Amino acid sequence: MKVLVLYYSLFGHVHRLAEKVAEGAASVEGTEVSMRRVPETLSEEVLKKMGAWEIQQSLSHVPIVTLEELPTADAIIFGTPTRFGNMCGQMRQFLDATGGLWAKGALVGKVGSVFTSSGTQHGGQESTILSFHITLLHHGMIVAGLPYTFAGQTTTSEISGCSPYGASTIAGSKNERTPTENELAGARFQGQYVATIAAKLNR
Repeated sequence: MKVLVLYYSLFGHVHRLAEKVAEGAASVEGTEVSMRRVPETLSEEVLKKMGAWEIQQSLSHVPIVTLEELPTADAIIFGTPTRFGNMCGQMRQFLDATGGLWAKGALVGKVGSVFTSSGTQHGGQESTILSFHITLLHHGMIVAGLPYTFAGQTTTSEISGCSPYGASTIAGSKNERTPTENELAGARFQGQYVATIAAKLNR
């Protein structure tokens, strides 16, 4: 059974979540996990001005996805930072190129799930995931979130991401914050949860 963790990360926050999502998925027996990035659309000059160039270089070991890889997966877990309450442009541009897969029904019946990050606590994490689900539903995917059986979701002892829709982290207004242990635990739980559902469907 194959799980694809497909994401875009500008400053590394979504990448950290993706690592834990992959770890959780891999914990399900018989699961093969692949991590892939969507293509960058910003120029080197712009990335350097944003202070993201070195981070992007550090993520270059994660291969860029091809469209042909999506139909081979039993589950796809997408990661994206928020952009005004929606997915980032890099992810949107990639998904807009999946029309051929849609026409063939290539993703119908596969499990789809989403995780995200935002700069602030109320920066659109939930709306980003929920609006992302629309694309998954158009592809006929079975949408999975982050159930309340992940106990960390009910914490009031810290400011934390994660919602019933998916794992998330708060990056900070200057991208200075790193994912907390609770947020990372949510990402790992989500990966395991999605892989478990996919395994049951696969059987």
